[in-house]
Amino acid sequence: MHSYSMDLGGRTLTIEAGKIAKQANGAVLVRYGDTAVVVAVTGTKTPREGVDFFPLTVDFEEKMYAVGKIPGGFIKREGRPSEQAILTSRLIDRPIRPMFPEGYHNDVQIVATAVSVDPDNAPDMPAMIGASCALSISDIPFEGPIAGVRVGLIDGEFIINPTVEQAKISQLNLAVAGTKDAILMVEAGANEVSEETMLDAIWFGHGVIKQLVEFQEKIVAEIGKEKMEVPFYAPPEEMVAEIEEYGAQKLKDALMDANKLEREENVAKVKAEIAEVFLEKYPDNAKDVAYITQKLVKKIVRRTISVDKIRPDGRQLDEVRPVSCEVGLLARPHGSSLFTRGQTQILNVLALAPLREAQILDGLGAEETKRYIHHYNFPPYSVGETKPLRSPGRREIGHGALAERALRPVIPSEEDFPYAIRLVSEVLESNGSSSMAAVCGGCLSLMDAGVPISDPVAGVAMGLIKEGDNFIVLTDILGDEDALGDMDFKIAGTAEGVTAVQMDIKITGLTTEIMRKAMRQAHEARLHILGEMKKAIDGPRAELSKYAPQHAEVFVNPEVIRMIIGPGGKNIKAITAATGASVDIEDSGRISIFAPTAESMEQAKELVQYYDQR
Repeated sequence: MHSYSMDLGGRTLTIEAGKIAKQANGAVLVRYGDTAVVVAVTGTKTPREGVDFFPLTVDFEEKMYAVGKIPGGFIKREGRPSEQAILTSRLIDRPIRPMFPEGYHNDVQIVATAVSVDPDNAPDMPAMIGASCALSISDIPFEGPIAGVRVGLIDGEFIINPTVEQAKISQLNLAVAGTKDAILMVEAGANEVSEETMLDAIWFGHGVIKQLVEFQEKIVAEIGKEKMEVPFYAPPEEMVAEIEEYGAQKLKDALMDANKLEREENVAKVKAEIAEVFLEKYPDNAKDVAYITQKLVKKIVRRTISVDKIRPDGRQLDEVRPVSCEVGLLARPHGSSLFTRGQTQILNVLALAPLREAQILDGLGAEETKRYIHHYNFPPYSVGETKPLRSPGRREIGHGALAERALRPVIPSEEDFPYAIRLVSEVLESNGSSSMAAVCGGCLSLMDAGVPISDPVAGVAMGLIKEGDNFIVLTDILGDEDALGDMDFKIAGTAEGVTAVQMDIKITGLTTEIMRKAMRQAHEARLHILGEMKKAIDGPRAELSKYAPQHAEVFVNPEVIRMIIGPGGKNIKAITAATGASVDIEDSGRISIFAPTAESMEQAKELVQYYDQR
């Protein structure tokens, strides 16, 4: 066994290799405080037949024994992963996926199992570091190492990997990952911090990442296996020249259409024409023709934006698509909105309930309940497709969590607003940045419902086209600009500051200048969108929907509580049966009443007073 240690945030990080899971291509045991994560990576020797993408699977496994718990329910065995486990899997996947050679299509699986968890040392970053190290010492052609850390902000000072108590008072919860030369992924929630503070936190985290990468490089130099060779695929050069000469202008004309469906149809027609012409000449080169044509599409879109300064839908580089906002569409839900930005459209619906309806969490974290929930659904018709409906996938869970994180800082406390809140974002149309549209729609629904949020929140997605030293930052990116560009940088916040960030980078060389420009353009776009939202509703409504559960508090002399409860709870049961209300009584004499309607609330109050007077 080989064991390596370093200091990370004032605690010891230890990586052990050569003792466990020796049949995997690479495996390590990562210890951080009392937290321990087993990470094993495997890869196939050959690619799957017909696969033209990189099939990477990342599974973060939560084992309840890691915190001394037995799983709830009847089965007493871990079942489907929790939302937190899925989010951790995505967190590991995003910085690791870009670090494989282009054209590598072998299956790779990363399994990270949390076998011991100390609440003050969360297992997500040790799992990410372990995944990078296991891949780096294996024969799988991983071009790392990479590493990740969390950054907090307390009293103006940045903290690496905050403890539970530190996280409670931190103004920032930032996860940042990258190589020693570049940032690859950023994910953050914040209490309206400034853009400059967010940038400083990112670069502070990157400084620690450099140390973690150097630590892994020493391990690889000592015990790393020789990497397997990956055959480099390159289509015939003469075919590339011929297809570009024949199809470049045709594809460019097809791509310049503001309507997504028409643009896709036009491009499909040109692709079919190119295939027909060149498969007649090269009947055995169908793969080459398709590959060259798709690469040509990417080249044209990038060149048109970076050189001609023309976007596919004709907008200026910093222009937001037309925004439309409506509230109060639906009668019975407690709040509703329709947010449309270009060809991205979200129907957001809100429901309020007593606090007892808060979600119960059965996981490894210290948090046991969650009263504010944001769900995101992406049906196939939103992009004009026909597919079976399934339970939410990892992308849907991730987008819902991002929207939830963006709005959480403005949600009132339990003391000020004692309700459980569920927002659901139904994507009706999608052409880029639907998660940020879910933030805007969620905010509109909160205000429509009368939830006293502290400030309105909006979000926008920024893109990047970088060629050499030249770069173009794009505001409010389309789906094509996301897929064919170099960055997806989602930023949400109020007029005063940032509440959430999610960034994925496909290239190296992301500079402070690029980040600062993206933040500045995003701030301007956010103010514009907030202005459009204000036209629909300029603040939370003064009263809740008449269909929302009513809440009231009554204070009585603690000595008469037993009279209100009655023998065996007889009186409380009578109040509930007569009014449908729930009544929670505290020893202090504080009585919290939730009733389905204003009328039943008055009845419940009268009955409480009746038993009190008796």
